[in-house]
Amino acid sequence: MQKLLSAIGEFLRKADMLLLGLCVTATVFGIVVISSATAYMGAERFVLIQTVAMFLGIVLYIILTLIDIDIVAERREILLVFNVLFLSTLYFWGEAGDTGNRSWLSFSWLPFNIQPGEICKITYIIILAKTMSIYRNRVSSLLSVGQMVVILGLMVGLIVGFSSDTGVALPYVFIFLVMAYVGGVNLGWFLAAGAAVAVSLPILLTRFLRDDQLQRVMMIFDPTIDPTGQGVRWHTMRSLVSLQGGGMMGQGLYHGVQTQAGGLTAQHTDFIFSAIGEELGMVGCLAVLLLLTAIVVRCIYVGVKSGSYMNRLICIGIAGMLVFQIMVNVGMCMGVFPVIGLTLPFISYGGSSLVTMYAAVGIVSGIRMRPAPDATARYIRPAYNTL
Repeated sequence: MQKLLSAIGEFLRKADMLLLGLCVTATVFGIVVISSATAYMGAERFVLIQTVAMFLGIVLYIILTLIDIDIVAERREILLVFNVLFLSTLYFWGEAGDTGNRSWLSFSWLPFNIQPGEICKITYIIILAKTMSIYRNRVSSLLSVGQMVVILGLMVGLIVGFSSDTGVALPYVFIFLVMAYVGGVNLGWFLAAGAAVAVSLPILLTRFLRDDQLQRVMMIFDPTIDPTGQGVRWHTMRSLVSLQGGGMMGQGLYHGVQTQAGGLTAQHTDFIFSAIGEELGMVGCLAVLLLLTAIVVRCIYVGVKSGSYMNRLICIGIAGMLVFQIMVNVGMCMGVFPVIGLTLPFISYGGSSLVTMYAAVGIVSGIRMRPAPDATARYIRPAYNTL
């Protein structure tokens, strides 16, 4: 009992309570919006599940704050095996949604589904950061970059191969690029990778994307694809109607014309930003973006202040994960990105996603609790030899 009280006291003194406060504020705001977005089909179940997920997330935040992430990172091989096994469950028990992607595990004893691709992002960031830390003084070497690419390829391959959900795999690529750049990988590798992607992009698009997925990508560049908005452009058209209909101040919670009629597909998950735009207007949208930006900035700030190269990369990787999901979710609601089914962090409905987000920021809080000064790691992006 004494140890428990001591741990609680240490948490209250040293944990990042500002970060926790920002996350809880965003979640509570999201629960209110979810209540409005699901009112037409009975909001009680959705509100209850999201509230339970928030409290589970807070508990996980506390636990991960108290755990030294350096000890966890030392077991990177075990973490990698966990990722492989967990993602492999999609092959056997993955449940196909409306889009045909087998991204979810459904169990009768759980009130919400589990998305392995979401959860594995956290362990993936730790694995990647530890790998880069091991090769820190030669992070641009073929051995170092080769290991990083193999880890990325394994994760993306398992997700796409077992679930056919390219949208879930894309954050892994973005996280890899951000961490590699911040970690000091030579720009020559980025140029070589960019050239390889440019040459192979037509093959990649036709080989790994279904026809409907390819059409959703191409419609961004080709206005002749579904100009009436009755096919692949339908979700985007409905989203834009909601955003435009909200104006500056919105139509009011529980009063959005489209939202209350269920006119938006996945309006409490993928398109919740559009529901916010209709009911709370531009002011509501800006409030959400400012709140989420504050969370991202806080993660980066903790990383910058950390004296550990590995911990700094973990914070940057988590910030990159958040930035990508925010950017893509808002972008697809505004019609500038294809619809790929990524939730808005801390706002969208989804127990698996919400708990994962709290786990991520809990790791950031733990890093802030243990700054681990390191005189040789002074900068976000260490200098490297460009020759």
